[in-house]
Amino acid sequence: MIERYTLPEMGALWTDEAKFGTWLEVEIEAARAMAKLKIIPQKAFKVIEKKAKFDIKRIDEIETEVNHDVIAFLTSVSEYVGKESKYIHFGMTSSDALDTALSLNLKRASAIIDKKIAIALREIKKLAKEYKMTPCMGRTHGVLAEPTTIGLKFAMWYTELQRAREHFQQASQSIAVGKISGAVGNFANIDPRVESAVCKRLGLKPAKVSTQVLQRDRHAQYVTSLALLGSSLEKFATEIRHQQRTEVGEMAEGFSKKQKGSSAMPHKKNPITAERITGIGRLLRGYALTAMENIPLWHDRDIAHSSVERVILPDANIIADYGLQKFIELLKGLVINEKRMLDNIFFRGGVVFSQRLLLLLTEPVGSREKAYRMVQKNAMAAMEGKGTFSELIREDREIRKYLSDAEIDTCFDLRYYTKNVGKIFNRVFGK
Repeated sequence: MIERYTLPEMGALWTDEAKFGTWLEVEIEAARAMAKLKIIPQKAFKVIEKKAKFDIKRIDEIETEVNHDVIAFLTSVSEYVGKESKYIHFGMTSSDALDTALSLNLKRASAIIDKKIAIALREIKKLAKEYKMTPCMGRTHGVLAEPTTIGLKFAMWYTELQRAREHFQQASQSIAVGKISGAVGNFANIDPRVESAVCKRLGLKPAKVSTQVLQRDRHAQYVTSLALLGSSLEKFATEIRHQQRTEVGEMAEGFSKKQKGSSAMPHKKNPITAERITGIGRLLRGYALTAMENIPLWHDRDIAHSSVERVILPDANIIADYGLQKFIELLKGLVINEKRMLDNIFFRGGVVFSQRLLLLLTEPVGSREKAYRMVQKNAMAAMEGKGTFSELIREDREIRKYLSDAEIDTCFDLRYYTKNVGKIFNRVFGK
C-alpha cells in the first residue's frame, strides 16, 4: 500500500530554504556562463562557486531595512563570498533570478504530481479490469436509467484522468522556460548566450522573448491544468459519495477497524476522503481564476502578480499533490457491493429494462408511441408499488397479444447490456 501523504516531498520545494537555494542555483549558473564567455574573471567564478551560500535569518534582517527580498538575498550571499561578489547578478535584474528559479521549482513540482497521476491511473485500470463485467445501475439526472457495468465507469475515469495528465504535461512543458534578459528583456546589459547556457544547465528552454518577467499566461495554464485535474478528481469523488449513500449502497470508502464515523452516531461510515477531495477541487478552480488575473500586467512588468503567486503556486501544487494522494488511497481501499448493485438493477421488478421491452414491442404493435404507452403504464404502476414490473408486464393482456413468456424473459437478460463492453475496453486499454 502506498504511504500516507507527508508534506516533505512536495512541501520542501516551497520552503524559504528551497526558494533561496533555487535562486542561488540560477545565480551560480549565470556566473558560470559569464566566466566561460569571459564576461567575468574565471577566478572570480571559482570563488563564487566555492563560497556562495546564504543565511535566512540574515536575509530577513536585511529585508526589514531595504524592503527588497532579492537585494537582501544578494547581500547575504556577498557576505560569504567577499569582494568577488561584485560579479554575482552581473547585468541581471531581479526577475532573471526569480522567474527562472520559479520555473525550475514548478518543473520539479510537476514531476512529483505527474508521478502521482501515473499511480492513480494504474489503480483505476486495476479496478476497471477487475470489475469489467460487473453489472451496476446507470443513472441519468440522478434517476435509475439502464444497466451498465462498474468496469465501464472506471474505464471512463481512466480516459478522463489520461486527458488531465496530457493537459498537465503540456502546461508543465510551457512553464519550463527561463529568462536571463535584463531589466526589460532586451539583453542590453547581458549576453543572450548567458541565458541559453543557464537554461541548458537547468533543464529549461529560453523564452523566445520576454519583458522583465516571463509572461503569466504560462503560469495560468499551469494552475488551470491543476484545476482541471482537481475537478476530475472531484467528479470521481462525487460519484463515490453518491454510491455510498445508504439508499444506494453500491460503493464505499474503506473503513478501518478502529475508525469512527461520527462523534454522536456510532453507526456512521461517512465518505470523508471523497468529500475532502471535493473541497480541494473547489480551491484549485479558485486558484485558476486568480492565476488568470495575473496575466495582464502593466507594460514590461509590475509586481501585482508577485504577492498572489507567493500564495497560489505553493498552495496549488501542495493541495493537488495531497488530493492525488488521498484519491490513490481511496481507490486502494474502495469497497464494491456487487449484490447491492444487482438489487438496485432489479428494483421494482426491473423497471430499468423498459426500453428493451419498448424496442421489442414496437415492430409487432406497429407504433412506437402506442408501444411506449403500454410499457410506461406498467412501469409507473410498478414505481407506485402496485406490483413488480416483470409481473405487471406478464399480466398485461394487451402486451401478451404480442409477446410470449420467452420473449419477455429476454428483456430482463443483463447480457444484452454488457455485450459490447469488451469492444469499449479495447478502445480504452487496447487488445
